[in-house]
Amino acid sequence: MNTGFSRLAVSILAAHALFAQATHEPAPSTQADAAAIDPKLLQRAREIHKRIVAFDSHVDLPFDYAGAAADGKAQIDLPKVERGQLKGAALAIFVPQGPRTPEGYAKARQDADKKYELIKAFAEQNPDRAMLAYSPADVRRAAKEGKFAVVMSVLNAYPLGTDVSALSNWYERGVRIVGYVHAGHNQWADSSRPSQALGNGEQEHGGLSEIGKEGVSRLNDLGVLIDVSQLSSPAFRQVLSITRAPVVATHSGVKGIVDNSRNLSDEELALLKKNGGVIQIVAFATYLRPIPKEIADQTAALQKEFGFQNGHAPDNFPDAQRKEYNERNQKILATVPRGTVAQLVDSIAYAVKKIGVDHVGIASDFNHGGGVMGWDNEGECQNVTAELLRRGYSESDIGKLWGGNFLRVWAQAQKAAKAYP
Repeated sequence: MNTGFSRLAVSILAAHALFAQATHEPAPSTQADAAAIDPKLLQRAREIHKRIVAFDSHVDLPFDYAGAAADGKAQIDLPKVERGQLKGAALAIFVPQGPRTPEGYAKARQDADKKYELIKAFAEQNPDRAMLAYSPADVRRAAKEGKFAVVMSVLNAYPLGTDVSALSNWYERGVRIVGYVHAGHNQWADSSRPSQALGNGEQEHGGLSEIGKEGVSRLNDLGVLIDVSQLSSPAFRQVLSITRAPVVATHSGVKGIVDNSRNLSDEELALLKKNGGVIQIVAFATYLRPIPKEIADQTAALQKEFGFQNGHAPDNFPDAQRKEYNERNQKILATVPRGTVAQLVDSIAYAVKKIGVDHVGIASDFNHGGGVMGWDNEGECQNVTAELLRRGYSESDIGKLWGGNFLRVWAQAQKAAKAYP
């Protein structure tokens, strides 16, 4: 399987027809403004971060993560979170979607175990600076003790196989947030990003599979917070129709800004509000601003040259051609202007206007493509707060956006739990 190619294909699609300009007011700042943060606002942001529990709801650790103690190349480590005054984060046990075969499941479980150990080590190797957290109360206690709260989540239930009891097993190991899918359908649900490399059609289950439906109830019983990011629209709606607890989109954008399959529509935002849940706006530039037309046109011309149809590569695309296509397309995409903190806050503001400040939060997706000018690692969290202050957000609302809403919804999910064998 070539997961890199499947992800790239999604970014290609996003590069032209699937992108649409938003019907909102123009962004109040430009890329150049990202480096021109008002020092007074930044100082106010630092003061606010002393008082709030800032929490990033979706971060990845690479398999070659060097550890959290030193200020390294990764976008998150303890020096960075301390610099950025971030109090906690959900670190994802993420494994890319692969073939649903005994060998595929075995490899996925092995890789999931590696991620699990990396996440545990983040806290356990630094007990004076970090701790594992299993509830919102744990996160707040860690903040009071001056420690960073590490919460374990699962993104892509592929490694869990086809037995719903695997959810209980991962709960016992400490997982408190679960998202069913990533790029590609799996045995639990349909993805918003079908994988051509895996032979996916637009949908496989019509939303959730039977095990996926059963899993929603099991997650409710366990008090695990359900992550609806990455789900297809039918799967998203089915989760909300089944769950008896609020849910979270841990790292999503809004279609009102960028019409991409990964982003939530206004209708889906309304359903999320009705559920009592929260959307965590992700600092992933592709989902925050449309790619310039001239760059999208270059990608479209390249696809035409290589025989793509409706954004899809030809059947039996030879490896040599795939390699050449990827290299040339990467050169095109490298010219795309970076996203900015202002554009991130544009999406936050859009969601707040649609469903209210109590249902919106912030996420980075660091180490998996996340990061914008001004918030390129966890050491720069206050820059987001400074931009929120510039837009007139109060300290109370900033506290909600930076983790208060997420922790409230998580607590409600835990309150809905039943004793489970």
